[in-house]
Amino acid sequence: METLEFRFPSHPAGTAADPALCGVVGSGNLEILIRAGDDPAACQLSIKTSARGFGDTWRAVLGDFAAAHAAGGTTVAINDMGATPAVVTLRLAQALAEYRGGAQ
Repeated sequence: METLEFRFPSHPAGTAADPALCGVVGSGNLEILIRAGDDPAACQLSIKTSARGFGDTWRAVLGDFAAAHAAGGTTVAINDMGATPAVVTLRLAQALAEYRGGAQ
């Protein structure tokens, strides 16, 4: 397993009452837990992945997500079992929508 840590500037996501969990850890998929963070202007992400050596890809995908979505003020934990960038982006959007109470 490889652990990666990232922090990206992002517009505030707003507050949510509860953390949100999305996805299932399994072959080609991932699980995302999103909860309130400390910095309303940044998104903090921690990834545990079975696919070693893809740090640059993770940085690009997560940076694009933080720039395109208001995710500031969140802390995101990702448990990955080899998900493609498209699946990562989809699950992040689903988790953020759930965190906001279904609003997108």
